[in-house]
Amino acid sequence: MTEKTLLIIQEKQNDLKELKTDLENLGFTVIGETFDGKEGVEIALAKKPRFIVLGLILESIDGLEVLAKLSNSNFDGDIVVISAITHDEIIKKVMDLGALYFMAKPVDRESLSARLTDLFSADLKRTKKSDKEEKRDLSIDEKISKIFISVGIPPHIKGYNYLREGVKMAIQDPAIINSITKRLYPGIGEKYSTSASKVERAIRHAIEVAWNRNRIDSINSVFGVRAYVGSDKPTNGEFIALVADKMLLEGA
Repeated sequence: MTEKTLLIIQEKQNDLKELKTDLENLGFTVIGETFDGKEGVEIALAKKPRFIVLGLILESIDGLEVLAKLSNSNFDGDIVVISAITHDEIIKKVMDLGALYFMAKPVDRESLSARLTDLFSADLKRTKKSDKEEKRDLSIDEKISKIFISVGIPPHIKGYNYLREGVKMAIQDPAIINSITKRLYPGIGEKYSTSASKVERAIRHAIEVAWNRNRIDSINSVFGVRAYVGSDKPTNGEFIALVADKMLLEGA
């Protein structure tokens, strides 16, 4: 599915109009728009868009039920959820039900474009891979996302995506951890069109968010060891290496 087709299911009509205009200006073909969840599911299954930009507060049925129905129907497009509801429990449900990204409102045009472009580029690359390679890549992304959500790193902050990319780089080349400022940060920055220093700060913020939520027991249980106590926090490199090592031990 390599066409840039998109369905918008959002809660306000003015949001629909603004989103449609912005996304069409960015080269996407909007094949449908609605603020009704049930109608959105019907359009998605009939027209099979490459992307869905989904809200949570909808008419008829809410966004969580839309996700559940699409998951049960084996819908294979990518879903980006945009909502002002940012409770941890809701974000976890959204991701568990198959959304690939969660973005908190208000969302700026550049951020949304970057996320959709990342997903579209990844899809083009997957079409050149074997089914086995594709499943492996998707499995790695899902496993990393589950670890981040479990330790309390919310998916709507920039550092979440930078961290995930850093972990994948460390899985592919463990030695990159020894060149974090010279290779890892610049590599992530190049992919996301930002500077290495901004990558470093965003990753640091993401780790601080997790530790400030006082979920040390959950963090230790994820890694299977009592790695941290009290207010101890890992450096960026230590955290990336810890997640990458866990993934490698699990056969990533």
